[in-house]
Amino acid sequence: MRTAALGPAERAEALARMSERELDILVVGGGVVGAGTVLDAVTRGLSTGIVEARDWASGTSSRSSKLIHGGLRYLEMLDFTLVREALKERGLLLQRIAPHLVRPVPFLYPLRRRGWERLYAGSGVALYDVLATASGRSRGLPHHRHLTRRQALRVAPALRKDALVGALQYYDAQMDDARYVAALVRTAAAYGAHAANRARVVGFLREGERVVGARVQDLEQGGEYEIRAKQVVNATGVWTDDTQRLTAERGQFHVRASKGIHLVVPRDRIHSTTGLILRTEKSVLFVIPWGRHWIIGTTDTDWDLDKAHPAASSADIDYLLDHVNSVLAVPLTRDDVEGVYAGLRPLLAGESDATSKLSREHTVAHPVPGLVVVAGGKYTTYRVMAKDAVDEAVHGLDHRVAECTTEEVPLVGAEGYHAMWNARARIAARTGLHVARVEHLLGRYGSLTDEVLELIAADPSLGEPLPCADDYLRAEVVYACTHEGARHLDDVLTRRTRISIETFDRGTRSARECAELMAPVLGWDAGQVDREVEHYEKRVEAERESQLQPDDQTADAARLGAPDIVPLQPL
Repeated sequence: MRTAALGPAERAEALARMSERELDILVVGGGVVGAGTVLDAVTRGLSTGIVEARDWASGTSSRSSKLIHGGLRYLEMLDFTLVREALKERGLLLQRIAPHLVRPVPFLYPLRRRGWERLYAGSGVALYDVLATASGRSRGLPHHRHLTRRQALRVAPALRKDALVGALQYYDAQMDDARYVAALVRTAAAYGAHAANRARVVGFLREGERVVGARVQDLEQGGEYEIRAKQVVNATGVWTDDTQRLTAERGQFHVRASKGIHLVVPRDRIHSTTGLILRTEKSVLFVIPWGRHWIIGTTDTDWDLDKAHPAASSADIDYLLDHVNSVLAVPLTRDDVEGVYAGLRPLLAGESDATSKLSREHTVAHPVPGLVVVAGGKYTTYRVMAKDAVDEAVHGLDHRVAECTTEEVPLVGAEGYHAMWNARARIAARTGLHVARVEHLLGRYGSLTDEVLELIAADPSLGEPLPCADDYLRAEVVYACTHEGARHLDDVLTRRTRISIETFDRGTRSARECAELMAPVLGWDAGQVDREVEHYEKRVEAERESQLQPDDQTADAARLGAPDIVPLQPL
């Protein structure tokens, strides 16, 4: 399979091609479900396209806990079907679909009471392993184990001795959510799908009652396109209701937004070789290893304010710090926090008043002829959601369509990854990069690392690390624009890399050099470079201000003080 670039020329060609002839399926929404849907459709032999109003994964799909997991807490809700399904998907992603992007991660569950708690929690974790084994996809992850307090403190010395009487350790998996979505889109494009970000749906085309396509505004170059399709799939997550309103039809269900925030702290602030999972009065709290950092999250609160930029308040941050500090021997403070991010979960409304109790099941509906809506679910089961959405859409096509094949389709970068990983020392010797740097690249690009290395071979200066963000090479900024669809500085600092949450300056000290590296690829002049840097600095300033506010309303008002670089009302 050829690899596919998502550079400026490819984006322009995709919009032109989509407007030239009728597609079988047009997907609206570039999060993980939309990206999964377009890959599912194109690998069934259908002509497909996908449009996204902002950047790939710019909403919920870049602001998750970065976990691929079955959901231990859903066992407590007796939702065995959801857990079994998610564990099967976890195994597929680890072993076949994206071994370069999805990797195992251990978690320690501290026990606070002797006797019954070990029996109760141990039974749940044991069932978790059994369900994974029953799915046929447990290989590659160790089974859980019981630990004494001494054993637990050996693997997690950061814990207070009086915070536990023993522990359980089990394994799940993690990924970089935004990078995963970009890989999905690139894979779909490699199979022939047309993909354009910064392309906003402003209305649907109708013939009588039937939806026959969409009017799409090009937010980068200007102009409007009419893209006709036999079936349109609305996969816009928390914007589902907004998109549905463009049809002037009442939806069959509603999506409710639940806000979850996460903190990022340096790895040396918590002395542990394992992640942690803690019970709270509302849900669970994760402390997740993340390279040279920890991710701490999450909250679970109702949100009905700005969907594009959900804001973390001071109360949110205090909530997480208070709960994690309840078990740490050396408490964390605000000064330890490098990054903060907030995301919205799209939950199906109606099952419960409390967002933490709303179902993570997904729903697919066909509210009007020609339009399919898919909503709900969780990141781990995106492939199942995509399959169900395409299965529903093909009912409206006038020809026989093949069954879903994505269980067998590896993402770009997966094929050859293990061989390159085994050869990483040789690659390091050949390129002059440190072996740790090669490992970092392989964990982000898999076998596509060769494409990044080709940029460095052509311009050795791109092999230098970015100033003030030395986890990343200058070549990665250029590659984000030439191959991964980055259109603005925010796309690179926030999603193609994670500099915005992995540095105490939130990426402001790297911003200008990044913008100057992007300029030749994207055709920016000096004025546009200045505008990109100014916009990013204002965004960081607004986010910092919002995180000092006492509640959601004031935090939202502060965050809205920085407008988007491309003004729009996203759908």
